Amino acid sequence: MHAALAGPLLAALLATARARPQPPDGGQCRPPGSQRDLNSFLWTIRRDPPAYLFGTIHVPYTRVWDFIPNNSKAAFQASARVYFELDLTDPYTISALASCQLLPHGENLQDVLPHELYWRLKRHLDYVKLMMPSWMTPAQRGKGLYADYLFNAIAGNWERKRPVWVMLMVNSLTETDVRSRGVPVLDLYLAQQAEKMKKSTGAVERVEEQCHPLNGLNFSQVLFALNQTLLQHESVRAGSLQAPYTTEDLIKHYNCGDLNAVIFNHDTSQLPNFINTTLPPHEQVTAQEIDSYFRQELIYKRNERMGKRVMALLQENEDKICFFAFGAGHFLGNNTVIDVLRQAGLEVEHTPAGQTIHSTTASPPPLPLQPTHSSGTARPPFQLADQLQQQEEPGPASSSVPARSQPALGLLPAIAASIAAPFLLHTLGPS
Repeated sequence: MHAALAGPLLAALLATARARPQPPDGGQCRPPGSQRDLNSFLWTIRRDPPAYLFGTIHVPYTRVWDFIPNNSKAAFQASARVYFELDLTDPYTISALASCQLLPHGENLQDVLPHELYWRLKRHLDYVKLMMPSWMTPAQRGKGLYADYLFNAIAGNWERKRPVWVMLMVNSLTETDVRSRGVPVLDLYLAQQAEKMKKSTGAVERVEEQCHPLNGLNFSQVLFALNQTLLQHESVRAGSLQAPYTTEDLIKHYNCGDLNAVIFNHDTSQLPNFINTTLPPHEQVTAQEIDSYFRQELIYKRNERMGKRVMALLQENEDKICFFAFGAGHFLGNNTVIDVLRQAGLEVEHTPAGQTIHSTTASPPPLPLQPTHSSGTARPPFQLADQLQQQEEPGPASSSVPARSQPALGLLPAIAASIAAPFLLHTLGPS
């Protein structure tokens, strides 16, 4: 069993293979009566004091919080050090992502894409912009989050972006995903809570390390992926295809299903059917090449690097309880972060819901009111589109990723971070 790519790239490639209808309950399920019956994505690294690995899901935290076991929340609260994949509270994360996405040498998409593909893309984005006001929720409008702002925040400057990033952007501009914008994803919510609790926080990766493999696809592969993505969305618009694997499916299986078997089991994913039955032979080869490349670059190599950095941070913090919150896909399947740690001699055990963790009587962090921007104006104060249009080069990356005490979230207002984080995290690797 392999860890699977649950990000938009794989979703785009799988979408044309086998569309599945939404579950009848819209992806909802009720919390079980007992804590022991909850899904647990918590692992304990046996040492004194202990350390914890927690598998997150890159969706609005309000959709999953009631299904996260109390011992996972208590482990988070008991920890002095909290580490994420990326530092979502640092403005540099956004500026580095912006730099990575841009076409080189001032090029424009119209200059590099085939004429027909460019105009299909433009027509689809025009459609999204037209529809977006009807997709917005009253709660979003109540927070001053309006369609024009959101479209510009996500799709602003799209003609300057590399085609692979435009493809990922298109996958983030669905009605379901748009309606979730403005609510922090679980990872960002935990980072915000860590800040409030005055914990020391840090990250095990830099944007460049996740971003550059995406730019490593050759041009023909990128055109294939973008074309497949547009074919899917055009078919959905025409009513000839139901939405395939959706965020709702992911949420349902995280909350009350078998996430490992359904989402992250690459051997039984939709990709083999996609390759064997849907595409002509030359495109089957392209799909296989993309699958192999990203499995190696965005899963196996990342897990190896993340595991080594977890070990380094544990050595630096021998007397501290550490909590590592990464996408659940990094802990499921083979060649995982857990495998890296175990191969190095660390004792890592799954911690079922209901099992007592490190001796603490601390209560789990409460579910606060949805963060809002302080000005109360109709326009959120942070212009993400402006940030993404900046072309400055990121600063030099050091060999280690240090922790920051009390990250300056004030520099990146919560409303903007909650818009940026889902696109950033969905894009970069497994949820």
